[in-house]
Amino acid sequence: MALEKRYSPEISEPELAKFWQEQRIYRFNPDSPAPVYSIDSPPATVSGNLHLGHVYSYSHPDFMARYFRMHGYQVFYPMGFDDNGLPTERLVEKRLGIKASQVERQEFIRCCLEISEEAEKEYRALWQHLGLSIDWTLTYRTIDANCRRLSQASFIDLVLKKLAYRRQAPTLWCPLCRTAIAQADLEDNQRETEFVTLPFKSPNGVILPIATTRPELLAACVAVFVHPDDLRYQSWIGTIVEVPFYGQQVPVMTDSAVDPSKGSGAVMCCTFGDQADVSWWLTYNLPFIQAIDQDGRMTPACGDLQGLTTIEARKAIKEKLKDKKLILERQPASQSIRVHERCDTPVETIITMQWFIRALDFREQLIEAGERIAWHPESMRARYRSWVENLSWDWCISRQRFYGVSFPVWYCDTCGEVMLADIDQLPVDPIVVTPPRTCTCGSDRFIPETDVMDTWATSSLTPQIITRWLADDSFFQRYFPMTVRPQAHEIIRTWAFYTILKSMHHFDKLPWSDILISGWGIAGEGMGKISKSRGSGGPMPPLEMIQRYSADAVRYWAASTSAGKDSIISEEKIQSGSRLVTKLWNVARFAQPFIHTDLRSEAYNSLKLTPADQWIIARTRLVIQHATESYENYEYAAAKNEIENYFWRDVCDNYIEMAKQRMYNPASAAHLAACATLQAVILAVIKLFAPILPYITERIYQALYRSPADPLSIHLCRWPESDDFGWANIGSSAEINGEMLVAIATAVRRFKSERNLSLGTELLRLQLAESDSGRINFLRQAEEDLTSICRTRQIIISAQLDPALIQLTDEPPIVAVEMMPFESNPM
Repeated sequence: MALEKRYSPEISEPELAKFWQEQRIYRFNPDSPAPVYSIDSPPATVSGNLHLGHVYSYSHPDFMARYFRMHGYQVFYPMGFDDNGLPTERLVEKRLGIKASQVERQEFIRCCLEISEEAEKEYRALWQHLGLSIDWTLTYRTIDANCRRLSQASFIDLVLKKLAYRRQAPTLWCPLCRTAIAQADLEDNQRETEFVTLPFKSPNGVILPIATTRPELLAACVAVFVHPDDLRYQSWIGTIVEVPFYGQQVPVMTDSAVDPSKGSGAVMCCTFGDQADVSWWLTYNLPFIQAIDQDGRMTPACGDLQGLTTIEARKAIKEKLKDKKLILERQPASQSIRVHERCDTPVETIITMQWFIRALDFREQLIEAGERIAWHPESMRARYRSWVENLSWDWCISRQRFYGVSFPVWYCDTCGEVMLADIDQLPVDPIVVTPPRTCTCGSDRFIPETDVMDTWATSSLTPQIITRWLADDSFFQRYFPMTVRPQAHEIIRTWAFYTILKSMHHFDKLPWSDILISGWGIAGEGMGKISKSRGSGGPMPPLEMIQRYSADAVRYWAASTSAGKDSIISEEKIQSGSRLVTKLWNVARFAQPFIHTDLRSEAYNSLKLTPADQWIIARTRLVIQHATESYENYEYAAAKNEIENYFWRDVCDNYIEMAKQRMYNPASAAHLAACATLQAVILAVIKLFAPILPYITERIYQALYRSPADPLSIHLCRWPESDDFGWANIGSSAEINGEMLVAIATAVRRFKSERNLSLGTELLRLQLAESDSGRINFLRQAEEDLTSICRTRQIIISAQLDPALIQLTDEPPIVAVEMMPFESNPM
């Protein structure tokens, strides 16, 4: 198969993607005795359009999958879609322009299923265009029957182990989404606000000034706290003060969590303004006054503020306080607030009935589990540890939404007892299915649970879903735990943490041995992370970028930054990848006439190699060694850089130019050696590039190397090894000596460049000054190599330079050249 003059990725890439699928190149074979490399791939959250940030992070595990596949591993590489919860609901609400509460429940669920299925087809098309080597026969959806069954079985197991519980408790609440959320669903945003200092009065009229940013919560003030060592307030401790405007009497108490330098140093405790309020309320058994309802509006307890949003209420109460001359001071301030990461809505804390999974009691075990996992990069271990150490809540897993995995639970209408479904009922929707038995109290009347589970409650089970827990015990026992979890750094606190928590609770095992952390794709300076759910702007869509530059070029950009690091989405970097693809193609076209696939490695030892041949083989061996070490440490960017530098500098700029005369001259005694060396080197090059540039390397392999006896695809070939080259007699000096030839060629190029001469300008003579007999012998052996790369008619090796010639460098061997009186055409 001849290589066309111009490579057309828009034609080749779809053809090769189809070939890989039809030939089942990436199909996992569980019957193979080969070692298994298993990937717990991130199931893409169905919440909007995929962007180049996804391309960036999803490419990284594919680099590793392709590397280990070429190392002889059976690669277990499924893909899922996370389509069972709030993110998908929000997408459907946005697409349809409605709220879930405005539509009949079953109709809304139908819309969610329909829209998510369409989105998943688009996701899959992108992943296939990108060249991800996924086994698509192993695809799952977190809303499918098996995933719902597993998620419900996990919940039942945790309830029976008393690791899941239901209680009415302070809950993080998103007023916009109208649901409880977990601590991990929070993000910090900065906003401009102001401290308003208000007069809290003692019974005898003495003022205790308190500064607050949330005066709308005055109606829910149940105590005032000061630091126990704050000398300003020692006389106030244990007294009663009156809350401004509302007039309730509250105690002045002490707690070391109070920051004496913040505001006036005295703070009001309201139910609830923040986590400190919750902690004090629980610790000191304080009263509860609900100021904010589930819609984020003020309750009747707030009097005239009832029905206002918190923002409206804050403005209104300030006016009322001003009118009554109850504001002592107003001071602008910048404040960090907690928002729901899905919608940027400031969260509130209200008391609701929710289901929780225990986490706080297991901090030490969870930290120790994190220490036993290999983190790539290692620095990400600290993020996980910090998250666990700073947990403030158990994991709230219930959501007050329509679409998701149902809780397999009913509540007795008579005594309130929790009734769990039987395992053989799962998956079950308690709204449409009745309990399997009557209650222990004898009642047969039940209230179904209408909440659904947090989507993380299911996606935290991806290792178990993939390895067929509860469906195929033999398969599960063989493949769980898995090898690696690839994921982004911002969800260490959610997906990584929850998966480790579930795995420890269920099996007392780690879910995988390694975790590969990706950074974000950043949409230009100052733009931050791109988000598919929020529709933030950025570069062109991924498919358009792939169609413009090729999937290989986009993957090249994705491989240019190390694990864990953010990467600016750079069209210039993608263009560099496109240039590399073009160069690979052109080098392959140049090499095609000189490649003889019937010349196998066993015949290589009979060939007479020149110093250039020996040098490039030594360099290739070293690059293979370094690239292998990098991949084994998940340092794909370092591997790519090593391989690319070797390809451009050593192969293209130097070796091919050194060997070109011999390749074009069949009469040369070293002609076949040059051809055989080039053949071996180009094969090593495309194998080394194959994990990152799968399309162009496959196309070259199919055209130049594959015979009926060879593997069907380059991606099934063995990863190159240092002893692949048959020349056992190449010593350790070959690389050092070869660099001498490169130095000479570089000096000659510099000479021509300084005189504005083309590199193809032919020289009359090249003089090398050298007195060491061993080096002289080496240079004489390399005359044909130097003649080719330097474009010279004659090489003179002597102990001293002819003073009539121009000295180029004082580094041995000293090089001098004499120009011909004319320029010939480049060879």
